[in-house]
Amino acid sequence: MIHLRLSAGLAAALLLSPLPAAAKDIVVHMKNQGADGAMVFEPSFVKAAPGDTIHFKPTDASHNAETMANMLPAGVTPVKGAMNKEMVLTVAKPGLYGIKCMPHYSMGMVALVQVGKVSAADLAAAKAVKLPPFAAKRMTAALAKVK
Repeated sequence: MIHLRLSAGLAAALLLSPLPAAAKDIVVHMKNQGADGAMVFEPSFVKAAPGDTIHFKPTDASHNAETMANMLPAGVTPVKGAMNKEMVLTVAKPGLYGIKCMPHYSMGMVALVQVGKVSAADLAAAKAVKLPPFAAKRMTAALAKVK
């Protein structure tokens, strides 16, 4: 009887205690044509949590995904995916991660990953990064979604 009460109490404690959310896998497609026009990441804005993994998949040929060294949280090592290959990015540090397709960067093929909460200073720094005109237009739209 005592064993049953302890087991029931332990089960209740486990069910009621806050557990960390499981890390998510998020897919972003690299496309020649999408809802926002030519040469796009879909979605172009991703909100993630530390520990989540983002898979950048080349839905169409001639794309890569790589982080933008001037738009990464401090201390994060830049990552460069190979052409026509999936690039996998597991995010551990909160902040903003700028992503570009190098061959189509000047055509505006950029994306933004927000990990956790972003400080006003980090948002201002990201907004100050100089980008090619089409990339700047799309990145400005993505930065407007940061909350």
